[in-house]
Amino acid sequence: ELKDRKIRVNSMSPGAIDTPALATTTGLTAEQAEQAVAQFTTQIPMGRRGMPEEIAAAVAFLASDESSYITGVDLAVDGGMAQV
Repeated sequence: ELKDRKIRVNSMSPGAIDTPALATTTGLTAEQAEQAVAQFTTQIPMGRRGMPEEIAAAVAFLASDESSYITGVDLAVDGGMAQV
């Protein structure tokens, strides 16, 4: 129903992103949070957490004219975790 109005609908699913949120929202000490992050990071196929700038770039792409032929997708920006 939105195609007639030239409205595209997409979503983006971020993976583990390098922010201080884990330490500030879980009550873990900085050392505990660092250990938890290190353990989880070993499971990410690309071997690292994403950066906020990478999420912003993906969103900007989906909102841009460069993606004008893309609609109805969920873009996983997760270092390959969706494939595991």
